[in-house]
Amino acid sequence: MKLRSLRSPALAALLAFVAGTVTHADEGMWLYSAPPRDQIKKKYGFELTDAWLEHLMKSSVRFNSGGSGSFVSGDGLVITNHHVGADDLQKLSDETHNYLKDGFYAATQADEKKCVDLELNVLQSIEDVTQRVNAAIPVGATGETAVLARRKVTAEIEKESLAKTGLRSDVVTLYQGGAYHLYRFKKYTDIRLVFAPEVGVAFFGGDPDNFEYPRYDLDVCFFRVYENGSPVKPANYLKWSVKGAQDGELSFVSGHPGTTRRLLTIPELEYIRDNQFPYQLALLKRREVLLSNWGARDTENARRAREELFGIQNTRKARDGAIAALQDPEFFGAKVAAEAAFKKQLADRADGKDALAAFGRIAEAQKAIAAIVTRQRLLEGMVAFNADSYGLARHLLRAGDERPKPNGERLKEYSDARNDSFEQQLFSDKPIYPDLEILTLSDSLTYLVEQLGVNDPIVKAVLAGKSPRARAAELINTTKVRDVAFRKQLYAGGAAAVTAAKDPLIEVARAVDTEARSLRKVVENADETKQQAQAIIGKARFAIEGAGNYPDATFTLRLSYGPVKGYEEDGKSIPAMTTLAGLYERSAKQGNKGDFELPERWLKKKSALDLSTPFNFVSTADIIGGNSGSPSVNRAGEFIGLIFDGNLASLSGDFGYEDKQARALSVHSAGILESLRKVYEVPALANELVNGKR
Repeated sequence: MKLRSLRSPALAALLAFVAGTVTHADEGMWLYSAPPRDQIKKKYGFELTDAWLEHLMKSSVRFNSGGSGSFVSGDGLVITNHHVGADDLQKLSDETHNYLKDGFYAATQADEKKCVDLELNVLQSIEDVTQRVNAAIPVGATGETAVLARRKVTAEIEKESLAKTGLRSDVVTLYQGGAYHLYRFKKYTDIRLVFAPEVGVAFFGGDPDNFEYPRYDLDVCFFRVYENGSPVKPANYLKWSVKGAQDGELSFVSGHPGTTRRLLTIPELEYIRDNQFPYQLALLKRREVLLSNWGARDTENARRAREELFGIQNTRKARDGAIAALQDPEFFGAKVAAEAAFKKQLADRADGKDALAAFGRIAEAQKAIAAIVTRQRLLEGMVAFNADSYGLARHLLRAGDERPKPNGERLKEYSDARNDSFEQQLFSDKPIYPDLEILTLSDSLTYLVEQLGVNDPIVKAVLAGKSPRARAAELINTTKVRDVAFRKQLYAGGAAAVTAAKDPLIEVARAVDTEARSLRKVVENADETKQQAQAIIGKARFAIEGAGNYPDATFTLRLSYGPVKGYEEDGKSIPAMTTLAGLYERSAKQGNKGDFELPERWLKKKSALDLSTPFNFVSTADIIGGNSGSPSVNRAGEFIGLIFDGNLASLSGDFGYEDKQARALSVHSAGILESLRKVYEVPALANELVNGKR
């Protein structure tokens, strides 16, 4: 699917962004430690107070499985998207209970189902540690020396913070290396499922309507957070607005945008356009066909593959839209012109020489990555080993090698500060299906052969004289890594126990590990070069343009804002809101079939509903992937909606912001209540939202 043309009026707005770095309109994924107070007060007359910000920050939740959420009651109730909770719905399902497809409701506390390995994080504080991190890098150090020094000081900071506060502590890289902030999170791991609708209404319209608008999705899922066996009593949670979002009102989005690339240089963007995204798209489409065909053979196959297939289709469509922006000559030309203009400014300054040289170092570092990226993706990125079992095998191998090392010398995923989260994932008893594992591993081993050739030493070592299909079946059927007790035994025994086990899949991981680690070093060294260069460029940009910019997204909590507002597309006015009546009209127009087939209960309860109730709405808030499940709130800090998507025009948001057509999509709080009360008839849950307690 192609991104629709962004030419007038949308392209003009987008080009205005790329012509310079100073923010405009309602642009920005802002740090809570540096919110856009002046811009908002000047434009909207609203003051962001410290108390307002802290309440919203501590009401916001990060799903470590990927996504956002928020507390919406004083009894630990959390709301997020159905598609954010889909991974957990899938893990809780089996051949007789398909919660992803059919939905779930816990009528009592005892009925709430404990999630397998879900971790939620709530941000408590942010500390700037840039000076300490940079001071630990020896003067003039580059490459591996600088990488190891930065890794060491980062591990020290995180471990000290964890020991001092008991909070999850992550050092986050901002501005591509221009700053380093320590984020401290309250971590929760006892999370229980409360409610999920059927996928037929949660993802109404399916792939055809994905990233489109108007939309009609009840993309919601409720969980409850427990601690010490009882529901938590959060001091901060969002009051539910019964009337919800109003057309034209200012709204705020508090969530965890994953990745943007708005501050990258032209060589980096060219690499994404010509190498990274085309490769990703081809791989996504390959895997989409594989899982679609496998799922079509059997209903149980379809259930097992459903959540992964959705993720692949969603990412594929997003990449299609993002690459279209980079392939647009006007859009990319404006990026080139903006960088050239900035370099000219640098050339005219006495202190601009270092920044100009930094651009050259980034270009060379990007070339170094490009030279090895095929093998790096296959081996270190595990593209050649697409199976959960292989991921477990490699973790056991590397944990055995890494844990005896001093904390600051380990690969970062094995550091002390990350240990609890790592072990939760390693010892998860989530279902892993051997038949699906054989399917995906066989295909990825075939891809390995296609990319490197049958005579490559690594290919020969991995296949051991067998075909990809035969080797995949052999490895998946004989490995023991899917046994949690076996994993715990090897993990406790360290490298010696891992070696003695002679597990075939672990031995495959061992066969590629030396080269995989070497390739990782190349990328890490190049990234270190780029980070140091970006820090120099960022300092020069600040000297020229002053403060007022925000860093690229890093899956950490950010604040966005903008009015609830419709737009024009293809000469038509698109209203800000859809209604429940529109849901039934859309279904009927498509014959109530396929992706537009409503669940039976929705057909039966139509007459009970107030069909004029708002269902979905759009705003100009600046969002990206990772914001799914973010709360939309009004000036009073009340919950008015739930972010679940962006429209097609928003897919260029990876590289720039515009507000003529790009919109953030939310489920309306009034539509959620109407659905809970009259379709699902769960008054206890609806009352908890309205009253803020059970």
